[in-house]
Amino acid sequence: MTVANSPQKLSLNWYVVFFMGFIHVGALLAFFPQFFSWQALALAIVLHWVTGGLGITLGYHRLVSHRSFQTPKWLEYFFVFCGTLACEGSPIEWVGLHRLHHLHSDQENDPHDSHQGFWWSHMGWMLYDIPVKQEVPRFTKDIANDRFYQFCHKYFIPIQFALGGLLYLIGGWSFVIWGIFVRLVVVFHCTWFVNSATHKFGYQTYESNDESRNCWWVALVTYGEGWHNNHHAFQYSARHGLQ
Repeated sequence: MTVANSPQKLSLNWYVVFFMGFIHVGALLAFFPQFFSWQALALAIVLHWVTGGLGITLGYHRLVSHRSFQTPKWLEYFFVFCGTLACEGSPIEWVGLHRLHHLHSDQENDPHDSHQGFWWSHMGWMLYDIPVKQEVPRFTKDIANDRFYQFCHKYFIPIQFALGGLLYLIGGWSFVIWGIFVRLVVVFHCTWFVNSATHKFGYQTYESNDESRNCWWVALVTYGEGWHNNHHAFQYSARHGLQ
């Protein structure tokens, strides 16, 4: 199946546009002194590690998308739930799109084809209704019927509000601003750099038949995901820092 992901042929997903705008504008409140505290900053750093590191890098990506290692089911669910709190989409959709990315890396059916430009591969592709999403069910048959994954998919948005409410009860608005908005913006762009920067900047150690590259500074902010050429060459390896 061939589908066109060119933005000139697609319709904007205004729900996603509004959501992304809301999160980024909300993060700007961190510049107001009344919303700053060292405890809130520490919270953001810890939650970055929990949601971006344990959740996205370890859970969504290396464990579920590639099955690079095995864990007890309860631990898999814990990592996946942490990934859900990163607010990058339900695990079913995230995993399906990532598997599509590897199958069609830097080709037309790649959800974030780097040949469409840096902005497209970094963030732009999410703002449109891309036809390739129709293929997600075909690539997630191993998790689609799992009740826990279905729960995370169905209640993805309420889970985010629940976390926000909990942080408000614990530390007020400063915890919400830093623990939700600031943390999400940082986690978002760190993750997105793997789709954009590591398909443009860096070097290629292995022949991977695409534009994937090893980029040291992306690796620093993504818990090793920046060794992207290594990963594309050996996608089922749990270890990305080869050589």
